[in-house]
Amino acid sequence: MIHHLSHTQTPMPLAARRCFRLAFSTGLALAASYGLGIAIPFVAPVFAVLLAAVPAPPPGLRAAFTLMLFVVVGLGIGMLLGPLLQRAPLTSLAVVALGVFISNRMAIGEGKALPATLLALGFTAIPAAHTASADLAAALVEAVTLGVAAALVSLWLVYPLFPENVLSSQRPSGAAVPVAAPSATEVHWLSLRATLIVLPAFALTLTNPTTNLPFLVKSILLGREASMAQLRGAGMTLVGSTLCGGVCAVAVWWCLGFAVELWFFTGWVLLISLILAAGAFQIFRNPMTPGFWLGSLMSMLILLGAAVQDSALGNDVYRAFLIRMTLFVLVSLYALCAMSLLDRFREKLLKRRLLRPASR
Repeated sequence: MIHHLSHTQTPMPLAARRCFRLAFSTGLALAASYGLGIAIPFVAPVFAVLLAAVPAPPPGLRAAFTLMLFVVVGLGIGMLLGPLLQRAPLTSLAVVALGVFISNRMAIGEGKALPATLLALGFTAIPAAHTASADLAAALVEAVTLGVAAALVSLWLVYPLFPENVLSSQRPSGAAVPVAAPSATEVHWLSLRATLIVLPAFALTLTNPTTNLPFLVKSILLGREASMAQLRGAGMTLVGSTLCGGVCAVAVWWCLGFAVELWFFTGWVLLISLILAAGAFQIFRNPMTPGFWLGSLMSMLILLGAAVQDSALGNDVYRAFLIRMTLFVLVSLYALCAMSLLDRFREKLLKRRLLRPASR
């Protein structure tokens, strides 16, 4: 009879497993980062989102070792760029722009979102922090390294509970339809466009690295969202996800007023993560792209992390949140305008190339 029930029991749909895997990995990484007292705790859950959003098993030990080695190399480059940025700013800015372009190309052309994000942080956040103090840069390197490790361990612990159905040949409801890989020319263009979105945020971060680091992290993620969004729906994906993440952050912060405890904080983040992940994996039908829901989740985590730090330092949390949210919306609007202007400029160049042989 038990054998019969094991065959008749309906398995959990794959889309639901992916939803739970993403939410529980994010919640566990958040609890670990705040419980262990990592310097910048929102880094770990953001990396957990990047890892768990991929519909595939987590990296194995060899891949994890390679990733951690990549972390050390990428962030080490940032430590070397820090002093150079103060002595030779123009040369350093050119190196930073090249590094961000290469990281965007890794994410867009090769689909390596997490290593690309780490490389972008190494070329931007670490040198920017070094301009304030070497201790801040070292603390950021430690936070990112521990954050990646916490995200990996969280996904390893959660994955056996909600595994990927590698044997099923049927497409589950809510799965993304595979799209054609962009051409090399298109990858170069999208990488350049994403780089031009990140560089102004990097320049602004240099004016106040301590305060504007969350803004820089958001701009790096925003550049990736812009690369995946079509111009027609980019406004909702870029600006809408930022506003949605802000609303979710306010809701969680308000709920924390009932009990300022880590387990309570983790529970509310887990609940919101479940809702946003359900939208990303189409658990409930909606017209939004997965990038909208994942962008909302990462915006919420960044804003909450910054709010917790403001509260610990005795700063005015609501004033700082309003300023930070305004900057997030402004950089989203800038990304939208930059996409539109750059795409129009590209179309004009293509038209000139097509009309040039005809004029002869």
